[in-house]
Amino acid sequence: MILHAYFARRFAATFFLVLGIFLGVVLLIDLVDQVRRFEGDGVAFSALVGLTLLSVPQTLYTILPLITIIATLTLFLTLARTSELVVSRASGRSAIKALYGPVAVMLLIGIVAVGAYNPVVAAATAQYDRLSDRLRGIPAPTLSVGDEGLWLRQADGMGGRTVIAAEAMGGGGTELEDVSFYRFDAEGTVRARVDATSATLADGQWALRDAKRWDFTLPNPEADARRFDTWNVPSDLSADYIADSFADPDEIPIWKLPGFIADMEAAGFSPQRHLVYFHSELATPLMLTAMMLVGAGFTMRHTRFGRTGSMVLAALATGFGLFFLRDFAQILGENGQISPILAAWGPPVASLCLPLGLILHWEDG
Repeated sequence: MILHAYFARRFAATFFLVLGIFLGVVLLIDLVDQVRRFEGDGVAFSALVGLTLLSVPQTLYTILPLITIIATLTLFLTLARTSELVVSRASGRSAIKALYGPVAVMLLIGIVAVGAYNPVVAAATAQYDRLSDRLRGIPAPTLSVGDEGLWLRQADGMGGRTVIAAEAMGGGGTELEDVSFYRFDAEGTVRARVDATSATLADGQWALRDAKRWDFTLPNPEADARRFDTWNVPSDLSADYIADSFADPDEIPIWKLPGFIADMEAAGFSPQRHLVYFHSELATPLMLTAMMLVGAGFTMRHTRFGRTGSMVLAALATGFGLFFLRDFAQILGENGQISPILAAWGPPVASLCLPLGLILHWEDG
C-alpha cells in the first residue's frame, strides 16, 4: 500500500509539473496569437489578455491526452534510471501492480476534468466567442432553444430586425408551429406582431398560415388587427444557417448537455453531434488512463536494455495514433455511420487493450 501511494504521489507531482509548463507555454503562444488576430483593430491590450485567459482553458482541456502521455514518459523514465522499478520488481510486485497508484490518480484526474473542469471550459469558451465576435462586429447567434420554445432573429432589410418565437420546429428549421413574429425598428421599439398557426421557410420568405397581424404604430392595435389566410414575411435565413446557429457542444457544460439534446430532438433537429460529444466526454477518464498506460508500456523497461529514444518515439506515435482514431470515430459517429456509443467508447476501450497487452508481454512475460 505504501508503494502504491508512493508511485501515485510521484505521478501526480509529475503530471501537475508538466501541466504547469504547458500552461505557461500556451499562455504565451495564445497571447501572441490574439495580438496577431486583432492587429490594427484598436483592441486594448487588457482585452487581449482577457481573451487569452478565456481561450487557454479550452486549449489545455484539448491537449490533456498529450500532457498525460508526456507526464507518464517523464515519470517512468525517471523511475527506470533510478532503478526504482527494478527494486519494485525484486520485491515481488509485477509491472501491473506498479501501475495501480498512477492509474487511480489518472482516473481521479479524468473524473475531475470532466465533472468540474468541463463546465469551466464551456463557460470560458462561450464567453470567449461572444467577446471575440463583439470585438470583430459579428452579430450574436441567430437561434436559441430552451424549455420556453425556440427563438430566431433575422434582419428585416430596413435597419430593424424581426424576432421569431415558436413552440415547435420541424423540417430542419424550415417549419414552425404556433409561431409569433415581432418586428423591431432600428431603435429597438416593437412596431408590429404577427401570430400564425404555422410558418414555412422557402424562397427567401416565411409563408404564414392562419395569421393575425397587429400594427403597434396605430392608436388601437387590437381594434385594427387584421386576419389573413396566408401572409408572407421576407427572410434572409436558410435551413443550413439555422442549423449552424446551434451552440457548439463544447460551449455547453456536460451536465446541461442531456437537456439540450432533448430540446434539439423536440425542435426537430438531429442531436447526433452533441450526443457523440456527450459520450466522448464521459469516456475521457478512460481515454486519459489509456494514454497513461501507453506511456508506461513503452518506458517501464530498465535503461540498460537501451533503445530508450526509440521507445519514447514509439509511445508518442502510438498515443497520437490512438488520439487520431478517437477523432476519426467521432466523425463517423457525427455523420451517423456508427452509433454514438461505439464512436465514443470504442476507441478508449481499444486504447486500453493495446498497452495492457504490451505490458503483459514485455514486463510480465
